[in-house]
Amino acid sequence: MKYRRSRFLFFCIFLMALSCAAQDSPASRVVDLTANDGTNLKGSYFSAAKAGPGVLLLHQCNRQRKVWDGVARQLASAGINVLTLDLRGFGESGGSSPSELTPQQAATQARNWPSDIDVAFQYLKSQAGVSPDFIGVGGASCSVNNSVQTAIRHPEIKSLVLLSGGTDLKGREYLRKTSAPVFFAVADDDEFPPTLELIEWLYVLTRNPGKKLVHYKTGGHGADMFPVHPELPETIVDWYVTTLIKTPGKAPASKQAAAVSPEAKVLDMMDQPDGTAKVAQMLKNARQKDPKAILFPEATANIMGYQHLQSGDIKGALEILKLTATAFPNSANVYDSLSEAYLADGQKDLARQNAQKALEVLANDTADSQSRHDQIKASAEQKLKQLGPAQP
Repeated sequence: MKYRRSRFLFFCIFLMALSCAAQDSPASRVVDLTANDGTNLKGSYFSAAKAGPGVLLLHQCNRQRKVWDGVARQLASAGINVLTLDLRGFGESGGSSPSELTPQQAATQARNWPSDIDVAFQYLKSQAGVSPDFIGVGGASCSVNNSVQTAIRHPEIKSLVLLSGGTDLKGREYLRKTSAPVFFAVADDDEFPPTLELIEWLYVLTRNPGKKLVHYKTGGHGADMFPVHPELPETIVDWYVTTLIKTPGKAPASKQAAAVSPEAKVLDMMDQPDGTAKVAQMLKNARQKDPKAILFPEATANIMGYQHLQSGDIKGALEILKLTATAFPNSANVYDSLSEAYLADGQKDLARQNAQKALEVLANDTADSQSRHDQIKASAEQKLKQLGPAQP
């Protein structure tokens, strides 16, 4: 009998503990939002149950909004109201899964994200108790760019958290000038290797002294770091509490800058006016001592060149891609990219020469996967078809 009573007492205490935990842990409510074109968007709202700032959290493009649930609950407990959103095509939101779409269709669908995010942003600001002038935004992977672009559109955003991703030319210019403090995190074993270089590059170019970089050896991509490093969500919560409640729009300057690779600093130089010429001279000097010297990563430099091209800076794109071809003369992808830049500049002969060079180099390329090999081949051949034979 005594044993049974002890078990019953333990069970009652257990239930009471669960009840208290449930009361202490803020509940979320599912939110239905309507995009400008009528598409249904799903979100989760975590109320702080008192007046305070708000935070919008955006997921990476291989997950959905629930990856932020743990952070959102901790933020709500700390007095910050939170909205998480399933991007169009993910989770419970409308749209098609990117896996069901061609790359072109997926890109077309993603063009709706800014307006979808703005709908969510306005919903967050409109909630009772949310301080509309003190909002934070956070995102992982593709939503690093989504977060930065949202901050560009909304000056009410006073704090950013960016995990495992990059942003475009416009986004980088914002980070160079913003007064909002920025938190970065990345892991060495990220499943997408250029990610480490991208995050370090963004950290370097962010001029605001109120910035912080957390760099792990392991943890994976974006929110996948949370279960591996349970202190990371706590660090993010502390960051938002500091930058939205204790000292809104400000973070204490780090006493010591985070350690980053020399390549990140070179990328920052290349991305700025007259920077490519300086890096070209640096590469020339380095190769006089070591013919195999590498000053910057090929993949990230190639992305940079394309972004300058897409922004209309054809001259800048050509300078970056020509330097990349000099640094990586055995890369078929470099010549294919350079061909595209020359084509955009109307220099058809040079566009044709570099497309042909891409195919020549590709024949001896054993580094790329077969699918990557096929993509480069198709791209170069398409440009040659478009250009036609050289004129006598």
